[in-house]
Amino acid sequence: MESSPVTQSDSEHLRSSSSLGIGRDLVDFDDRQDKPLLDRVVSEPVATGNFNHQRRRRVGARPAALDRPRRQQSLSRDIGHAAKETYLITGLSFKLLRYLGVGYRWITRLLGLGFYALLLMPGFLQVAYHYFFSSHVRRSIVYGDQPRNRLDLYLPANSTDEPKPVVIFVTGGAWIIGYKAWGSLLGLQLAERDIIVACIDYRNFPQGTISDMVKDVCQGISFVYNNIAYYGGDTDRIYLMGQSAGAHIAGCALLELAIQESVKGENASVKVSDLKAYFSLSGGYNLPNLVDHFHKRGLYRSIFLSVMEGEESLKQYSPEVRILDPSIKNAISLLPPIILYHGTADLSVPSDASQTFCNTLQKVGAQAELILYEGKTHTDLFLQDPLRGGKDELFDHIVSVIHADDREALAKDAAAPPRRRLVPEFLLKLARRISPF
Repeated sequence: MESSPVTQSDSEHLRSSSSLGIGRDLVDFDDRQDKPLLDRVVSEPVATGNFNHQRRRRVGARPAALDRPRRQQSLSRDIGHAAKETYLITGLSFKLLRYLGVGYRWITRLLGLGFYALLLMPGFLQVAYHYFFSSHVRRSIVYGDQPRNRLDLYLPANSTDEPKPVVIFVTGGAWIIGYKAWGSLLGLQLAERDIIVACIDYRNFPQGTISDMVKDVCQGISFVYNNIAYYGGDTDRIYLMGQSAGAHIAGCALLELAIQESVKGENASVKVSDLKAYFSLSGGYNLPNLVDHFHKRGLYRSIFLSVMEGEESLKQYSPEVRILDPSIKNAISLLPPIILYHGTADLSVPSDASQTFCNTLQKVGAQAELILYEGKTHTDLFLQDPLRGGKDELFDHIVSVIHADDREALAKDAAAPPRRRLVPEFLLKLARRISPF
């Protein structure tokens, strides 16, 4: 995929300190300067690029005549970027069809996905509006030189000088249909609690295989780790989170970065030992044990093995298997606390996958905890429950962990009004029944 044009103002952003040595500018292709409802004050590095010397500037006080051409340029870039991605995705779709063939399970899942999305459309449209038009969402920041090496940032509306906690999120999508925008609902809701969220995009199959996905996510984590201070993030309070296939990929990336740190020590560009925690939602961590299950669910063995680079690579990309290797014992000791979440009614990835992973982590001395949600499906925890509004146990637990050492934030959380409903209950129930996941 080609990169969007880089303007002079874009090129003046700070340099990336990626763990893989990518010496690219921090480019925000969605540098929208739409006037917010209220003027806000933010900080940015001065021209020297020194993070320790910051100046204050006002955003939103620009004359409308100057805002208009910038919005037009941003819209043109978005349209051009969308056209390029559409062309690429169309070509990859035909390539993917050659792998899939015409299997009834695959066709059934595809139809189910279409109806499922249609039923939840009232909520998706509201989220999409904020995603595309909110001045607090910075879309498609480039973190590397490969296709889809982009991330979205969700910034709290409460712009103070106090550094804010950060969640790096890796979305799911069966290693095939993942996209950074799938994390927009989570990003918007966490931003309401004064938490910065970075949703990392990565190459999907057939554009890339599992090693490419892990490499992309490692690079994205490194980029956020080294640059999030520019956006007001607290580098001492960074959390990693993954969902479904994203939980698997993030787990592989976390282990890879821990191994790098165990070898390089202080010279490692990312110190996973400094991460506050890893939240892993509805993931699978022992691939040899899941191949047959995925095949029955419509992710056929042939395509799954192609994604994972052959049967001989399954153990290499199985965190549960790999942590038992005595040669990486030092890396295991560097892992942050790991909290696993899983619904007991999950048909896509059985909850036993998280149970056995938790047991294995504890066996090798890692700090791990498993929270099971009785009767919850693969999509209940991540989609239906957040769209329902009101109390959300998973969301509340994640926020409580992030704000555990911040009494003021905990007090604000306790006083926060219930989140509003985005989708009528009858549509949520219908969607749950036909969900292909």
